[in-house]
Amino acid sequence: MEEAVERWLNDPELIPHRKNRQDACAELGVDEEMLWPKSVKDRIKTGTDRELVHSYPYRSACPSTVWGGLIESSSQDLLFAGYTNYFLWLDQPDFVGTLRRKAGEGCRVRFLLGDPEGDVTRQREQLEDVALTVSTRIRITLEHLGKLGAADGVEARFSAPADAVNHVSLSVFRFDDELLVTPHLARLVGHDSPLLHLRRQGDGGLFSRFAEHAEELWGRGVPAGVPVGG
Repeated sequence: MEEAVERWLNDPELIPHRKNRQDACAELGVDEEMLWPKSVKDRIKTGTDRELVHSYPYRSACPSTVWGGLIESSSQDLLFAGYTNYFLWLDQPDFVGTLRRKAGEGCRVRFLLGDPEGDVTRQREQLEDVALTVSTRIRITLEHLGKLGAADGVEARFSAPADAVNHVSLSVFRFDDELLVTPHLARLVGHDSPLLHLRRQGDGGLFSRFAEHAEELWGRGVPAGVPVGG
């Protein structure tokens, strides 16, 4: 071990494997940063890399408490730009009541949905081939939104037909300066696709890219025809 450590220390570009670094530090009684500061620095996120808070291999692996905490902490902008947003009504207790309260506190609440009668919706249903169809899941969301009545600060739109294929392949959920993003994989339904949790650290990062994408789709969206405020 001593000979190996001496060889590593004599060559600053030579960085041993993590297990060897740990063994050497334990043997010498020093911190890794003292012997190999570059290896420690390389693990520290800098710049826009810091925007990635967490990644999940499946959306369903992200705890519902994370979603609930982000919703509760938002005071300005809640944008739910999933294609159906169906799962939210299952995961979040009294979600209608929460949305009504957030809107009453001055938070803008928006839902961007796929058109249940659209061609892309029908195509997606064929790909997924599940009993609870995409159009059914959208209509369930519309039914819940209808329970909000004329709630000021709550808006609902369908993505434009030309944008539907981009919408169905990427779900973006905004909570002020944080995002949960799900890129949908092939034939998989949303809960089986991966999820990224992002937090804004400045302009031009991942947060801005995804937020701008969602805003572009929202800007071209058409009224969803449910009796919520706006």
